[in-house]
Amino acid sequence: MNLKHYTKLYIKDMIYGANDGIITTFAVVASIEGAGLSVYAILAIGLASLFADATSMATSSYLATKSDKEVQDHDGNNSNNHRPLLESFITFMAFITAGSVPLAPYILLSNDKHSYLLSGLTAISTLFVIGGLRTRVTQKNFFKAGIEMAFLGAIAGGVAFYIGN
Repeated sequence: MNLKHYTKLYIKDMIYGANDGIITTFAVVASIEGAGLSVYAILAIGLASLFADATSMATSSYLATKSDKEVQDHDGNNSNNHRPLLESFITFMAFITAGSVPLAPYILLSNDKHSYLLSGLTAISTLFVIGGLRTRVTQKNFFKAGIEMAFLGAIAGGVAFYIGN
């Protein structure tokens, strides 16, 4: 089996983890920025949230996939390809990888006043690219899929900033 085959099998876990990772982490960053807290608070809370949320997503993925597999097995459908541990690992890694994007400017630039702007731009840009890349499997329009994912992420970031402010 080739990479495209595995991507088709696990696209749900990749997109779900990556999308939630970026949006959740950026929402945390935006709310902390909105509240006017320090860069150190952003990093401490952001990293804690990143790993706690990734773990939560992975355990939820594992339990949901295992439950679905058990139901299908009980119904006599032995043709399902569910692999709960693998799917939860993919979700975790996608969350951590993509969720690190909004924190990167704070880690790399430390106390730079432009960190929030760069965090938002990299988060939105990464969401656009991930949204577009999913079309390699779905065969939809790259630009439309990218805009859709970026727009939804921007809404979440804006809401979090507004509430934090």
